[in-house]
Amino acid sequence: MTNPSPAPEPAAAAETSESAAPGDRQVPGARRAGEPRRPTLRSDLRASWPDGLVALVITAAVFVLLYLRIRNKTSSTVTVMPFMADAGGFWMYFLSQAFGWSALLWAWGTVILGLLLSGPRPSRLPLSGPRLERLHRTTSLNTIALIAAHALLFAAELVRHDTAAWNSAVATAFVEAFVPGGYDSGTGQIAIPVGQAALYLAIPLGLLFYVRHRIGPKTWRVLHRCVIVVYVLSVWHTLLYGTNVWYDGWFRTGVWLLQLPIAALLLLRLLRPARRSEKLPGRPGASAGARTGWVLRLGGRLVVAAVLVALVAVVASGRDGGRSVPPEDTSSTHNHD
Repeated sequence: MTNPSPAPEPAAAAETSESAAPGDRQVPGARRAGEPRRPTLRSDLRASWPDGLVALVITAAVFVLLYLRIRNKTSSTVTVMPFMADAGGFWMYFLSQAFGWSALLWAWGTVILGLLLSGPRPSRLPLSGPRLERLHRTTSLNTIALIAAHALLFAAELVRHDTAAWNSAVATAFVEAFVPGGYDSGTGQIAIPVGQAALYLAIPLGLLFYVRHRIGPKTWRVLHRCVIVVYVLSVWHTLLYGTNVWYDGWFRTGVWLLQLPIAALLLLRLLRPARRSEKLPGRPGASAGARTGWVLRLGGRLVVAAVLVALVAVVASGRDGGRSVPPEDTSSTHNHD
């Protein structure tokens, strides 16, 4: 998952350069001497293993934490779904949850990196610009993999506990896990399609970087900005359906708290864009198109500012949309997240 609008990379700049020495014969797709190599999906996949290894370690740690909390009956998941108190019987489901949490964490980091690269950067960063750009791309690839693992393990858990024939169980699990509207139980009727939308948008939008020289940099930038929607959908899916953040409390408030730096960086990115064409002039132009563009740019800045204020209010008040914890003797509604 990548940032809303990253700054052009050296390789991308080289691709758009049309200057050449007199008499040079240009071969389509050829790279000029001294020109940086264009990052490819294969090269970034090879470079993504350290980041991916860290993601797996984090996932394993989250899984152990979830497992122990379930076994000790201190997790809100047991309150939401008492039948899951059997930690060993539902270990695959808890592993799916662990991948979901690491996917959200990696998506958060990817968006933060993208906003740092595309907006005003701090004077001192631990890595150089090109290394940050590569890290941004590798975390994007690993985010897609983590989301996919989360969904596949959820489907595998459905198959594992289905008493029907294996082919019927696989078909049912596929529909429920990957077909919008296929999961028709409780909150999942909304939450599951939201998560599916995040997955199905993350894959093409995250991979468009590697074909941007074919679709054109302007088209790529426009589509790439839609990636923020993937992150919003991921957070929405988590808050709506994550049994670990089902109820009011510090854990759910912590998820809201993590959105503050993203909203702040996005607002800074809009207020101080790197491209002159994206700056908001003091007055709208005379033409109807110029006035419409000015209104849209101003509206976008006001919306993000309002979101930032709302996030501060949510964190400060603790009213984050969570459910009230039921009395211990009250049975909870069974559900999946």
